[in-house]
Amino acid sequence: MNAASLKSTILAGGLDKALAALYGGDRLEAQRQRYCGAVDSFVEIYGDADNLRLFSAPGRTEIAGNHTDHNYGRVLAASVNLDVIAVAAANDSGVIAIQSKGYKMDRIELSDLPLKEKEINKAASLIRGMTARFVQKGLKVGGLNAYTTSDVLKGSGLSSSAAFEVLVGTILNGLYNQGSVSPVEIAKYAQYAENVYFGKPSGLMDQMASSVGGLITIDFADPENPVIEPVGFDFSALGCALCIVDTGGNHADLTDEYAAIPAEMKAVAGLFGEEVLRPVSYEALIAKAGEIRGKLGDRALLRAIHFVNENRRVEGIVAALRRQDYAAFLKLLTESGRSSFCCLQNVYANIAPKEQGVALALALADNLLKGEGAYRVHGGGFGGTTQNLVPEGLVETFKAGIEAVFGQGSCHILRIRPAGGVEVQ
Repeated sequence: MNAASLKSTILAGGLDKALAALYGGDRLEAQRQRYCGAVDSFVEIYGDADNLRLFSAPGRTEIAGNHTDHNYGRVLAASVNLDVIAVAAANDSGVIAIQSKGYKMDRIELSDLPLKEKEINKAASLIRGMTARFVQKGLKVGGLNAYTTSDVLKGSGLSSSAAFEVLVGTILNGLYNQGSVSPVEIAKYAQYAENVYFGKPSGLMDQMASSVGGLITIDFADPENPVIEPVGFDFSALGCALCIVDTGGNHADLTDEYAAIPAEMKAVAGLFGEEVLRPVSYEALIAKAGEIRGKLGDRALLRAIHFVNENRRVEGIVAALRRQDYAAFLKLLTESGRSSFCCLQNVYANIAPKEQGVALALALADNLLKGEGAYRVHGGGFGGTTQNLVPEGLVETFKAGIEAVFGQGSCHILRIRPAGGVEVQ
């Protein structure tokens, strides 16, 4: 389908069913215009093509399981109705060209896929890494042109990088592999690209939540074969809105802070003869606390305590949702947030102690919610966002109180999206 035909289909409502499923029926017109604008930008950059296709990959929100995936723990996460979209067309150029709105074009030669040191921490490394992983797995790749635009807030804890990785994988899957690669495999390839090519030692939760979609619980006890289960729950039944507060922090230059968390947890596990903390109990940690403190310090012990308690807490949170015990769910979620602040210590960066926007947002939430709902640091932490479950009757007061400090538009009211990385058709 060429640009004119594709835009005509979009504007005539031909994609409304797919768009409503991804974004909600109240956002149809905005999404029609967004997708048409992306088609126009593609044509402006590359010229028209008769094989244009549309793709989308969502951001994600972590409900519980903060920093547990990298030590083979449990998580509860969901895709949200913010995403990165692409207009893409296959070609025989031998080059993957991706122009993302607001950035320089990235061009990857299919004949040259090894890691490039100069690309570490750049989007080009994610494209190259995803493509290389497809090739390593015996899958097809080919030349393509793509234009992408995103409303997943960068540095927000909604995992804009994971969404981009999943988008690239979904495009390669759709254009060259007839959709045969499962969302789970695409998530694994995305983690590989981020760990090996981008240089960030992330776990698998971000990529899995973006790729698989919906509200899911994941057990990473066997990371090569994670157990993924949908959690059939409508957040509106809580009588709460999902509010993400953007404090304006940035995740740039914080790789060492992130890397220290799994490294310290694994160092503690090593004292038990294990590679990761999953097999280690709270009782075992306390029995060996003196040795851990002496060899690794207090923070490592505290982070290990967070892991073992958070891992058990995820089970309790999922069970509470399934039996519709909302009071227990909110109580456990608050405990999870408190553990992240006190034990995991990922609310602000040690290298920038004057920048404590997340801590400030949590303090404001405590005052504005007055014991109702729940609030916590969101995602990797150290900067960026908080997650808040705000009773519907308090949403306007909460939003006003937050935006009085962090600025207009800093409080985002989101929905859980039922689908992960998809071709929009």
